[in-house]
Amino acid sequence: MRWLFLLAALFVAGCASDDVGPSPAELKARWEAQNVVPQNYKSDLVAFMRTYLKDPEHVRNAQASKPVLKTLTDSDRQRFIVCVRYRERRSNGAYAAAKDGFATFVSGKLDRFVDVQKEVVASCKDVPLEPFPEMEKLPR
Repeated sequence: MRWLFLLAALFVAGCASDDVGPSPAELKARWEAQNVVPQNYKSDLVAFMRTYLKDPEHVRNAQASKPVLKTLTDSDRQRFIVCVRYRERRSNGAYAAAKDGFATFVSGKLDRFVDVQKEVVASCKDVPLEPFPEMEKLPR
């Protein structure tokens, strides 16, 4: 029985390690290595918006920015973002007021879309928008 207890103690001790994980500098370097300028940001946005919008075939006044490196509001780190503005048709046929949002990109690919106005205003306030006709031609 003693041998079994000793063997169990050795097994548990073998599982413990001094490895505490990556250092803050390593984590920062990993984060920054994922900041790659998205090359296909428009096609990524079109594909996403097609599933995000209630009526993707009826979008007007679509605009988007070029990718810009910005500090995210929920952290002190940066990501490439693309700001978006569009008008979506309501169920009664009228067009709603313009909606704003932004997409974040990780390793050059769309990661998430943010439409919380407080975050959008903070992140997109100085970002110039350009016409985005590809979004106005979305198929269902």
